[in-house]
Order: sequence, then C-alpha cells, then structure tokens
Amino acid sequence: MYPLKLFFDFLRDKTYRGLVISTFSVLVSGTLVYHFVEGWRWLDSVYFSVITLATVGYGDFSPQTDFGKIFTIFYVLTGIGILFGFIDTFYKHRISKFEELKEKRKNKSK
Repeated sequence: MYPLKLFFDFLRDKTYRGLVISTFSVLVSGTLVYHFVEGWRWLDSVYFSVITLATVGYGDFSPQTDFGKIFTIFYVLTGIGILFGFIDTFYKHRISKFEELKEKRKNKSK
C-alpha cells in the first residue's frame, strides 16, 4: 500500500477523525499564536510549531514575549501527547492495513 494512499485512507476513517482534528487544531493554534504574538512569518510559525511538538527544538527560533513563553509551556505539554497519539494511531492503522492485505493475498493463493 502506497504511503499517500494509506494516509488518505487514514484521514477518511471516521474512527480517527477526532484525533486528526485535534492534531490539526493544535498545529493551527500554535501557528496563529506565534504569528500574531511573536510577529513571525507564517512559514516560521508553522515550522516552529512542528519542530517544537516533534521535540526536535533546533533553537533557531524561540519565543521572546512573556505570553509566547507561557503559551509554549502549555503548548508543549498538551501538543506532544496529541501529536504522538496521532503518530502511534497512524502506525497501528498502517500495520492493520498491511495485515489485511497480507490476509487477502494468502486467501487468494488458496
């Protein structure tokens, strides 16, 4: 199964819709806050949001305002769990699809 097809299949599945919306909402909220509070460009705001939640933290950007720093504390504490939950669920979805495909091939060969 191709990665892009698998990803869109994951997005179409209603059981994962809440997780997808939560993950998207966290990334959008971070992007909006960093754009308007810190005055960063849109791309820089998205970049920082993703890098922060992925716990990479290159250090090329950091909040300078008090509100930005306080927001980042709560953003990391809530966002990391949601993002890792999304990654874990997507991985499990991927494994189940591969198992289904494997089972179909096995049944066809019989």
